[in-house]
Amino acid sequence: MMGSKALLVVDGNAPRSVAAGETHQGVKVISTTSEQAVVEQAGKRLVLRVGEAPVSMGGGLKGTRIVLMAGSGGHFVTPGQINGKAVQFMVDTGATNVAMGASDAERAGIAYRQGQVVRMSTANGITEGFRIKLSSVRIAEVEVLDVDAVVIPQPMPYMLLGNSFLTRFQMTRENDQMTLVKRY
Repeated sequence: MMGSKALLVVDGNAPRSVAAGETHQGVKVISTTSEQAVVEQAGKRLVLRVGEAPVSMGGGLKGTRIVLMAGSGGHFVTPGQINGKAVQFMVDTGATNVAMGASDAERAGIAYRQGQVVRMSTANGITEGFRIKLSSVRIAEVEVLDVDAVVIPQPMPYMLLGNSFLTRFQMTRENDQMTLVKRY
């Protein structure tokens, strides 16, 4: 969202700000608020919420760029996949590794108990956990292989997308938009 306009990315093309009543590449913006846009495409209405889904920019950058929009609390939350299983991430530049609670690891089919037992310092104090290697972490069309992660026994509201994933990208932030471009 940009003021009263929606920032639309259609079919991976460059973002374009579109006001209510305007149409861009077959997508008509019906209404906007600071948190969402109602759009219509091919006769179907959709509600698009800020921070609900990542945007992957296409063209020659397909599979190398992720664009995220901050949610209402200023956090960048995005759906993704770990080893092919659907998960929900929150970007955390203060986390050394991708981090998750044991229940999330079990739900994603991760055999974390085979990992190395470690003691670590978290925002909630010292805890024991397991250091593991994830075969793949994917957001939209961008996949990163062999990503370090930790699993802690305590439940967490989100899986943290930490620096073991983020340092593989050049990261820029402009207002409520974060862009990650894969390094080679």
